Amino acid sequence: MPAISISFNRFLLLLFLQTPVVPAAWGQLPEFDQQQMSWLGDRIFANECNRNFSCLTSWNEGEDFPSLGIGHFIWYAAEQQERFEETFPDLLNYYKQNGYELPLWLGSLPTPDSPWHNREQFLDESDSVNMRQLRRFLAATTELQVMFIVERLHNSTGELFGQLDASRRAALQTSFYDIANAETPYGLYALIDYVHFKGSGLAASERYQGEGWGLLQVLEELQGVEADLDNFVIAATRVLERRVANAPVERREQRWIAGWKNRLQTYLPD
Repeated sequence: MPAISISFNRFLLLLFLQTPVVPAAWGQLPEFDQQQMSWLGDRIFANECNRNFSCLTSWNEGEDFPSLGIGHFIWYAAEQQERFEETFPDLLNYYKQNGYELPLWLGSLPTPDSPWHNREQFLDESDSVNMRQLRRFLAATTELQVMFIVERLHNSTGELFGQLDASRRAALQTSFYDIANAETPYGLYALIDYVHFKGSGLAASERYQGEGWGLLQVLEELQGVEADLDNFVIAATRVLERRVANAPVERREQRWIAGWKNRLQTYLPD
């Protein structure tokens, strides 16, 4: 397995240099050393899986798709239409782009679609040779998964800021960079994790009753108060509570809100 050959600081620099709209203060982004990068991956793994190896291949009760890796990347079956952004096929492409060899069965699938058609089938195969191999592969490549999650922040914010009008863009960018620089490494972690956790807020499909719950909505909720981590968590909490209130009754999203709020609390320094 090839080692990660690009430092996180250089990687982050290259990402933000490619962003369509970059404020003059881009150079003030916090720098992550290797130890902080490992900390970031551990935080995300703890948030999604409580650092449980078996959780690297999961299909949660009440969901219609498996969640894989330290970031619980979503994978849909062929022709499956869902509200939430699918991420595992993009991760597989990211592995290939970075020279990683996938497990043979995974790399030889005839389509990029999930081979499991329902939760029962997935659970029946949870101790199969292929599933055990997949868990080992995911556990051995956590650094690349973290890089992929960081790149998702770049891609989403570039699109986010690029489509806003000038006055709105300036206000939200200011809040974004204030949070990014808040109490390093927690501020940048909060942005990276929230986009991975609940999306950018741009996808039209990720709405209940016309209201989204991604980073865009949190930054908008933050307007009018100081952009610090305490207020970011308060704003994100309100956004997620609104999501639960707007969600279809049959989804029973109230059962998840306590865990979501606990996750937001990890954005605050210990």
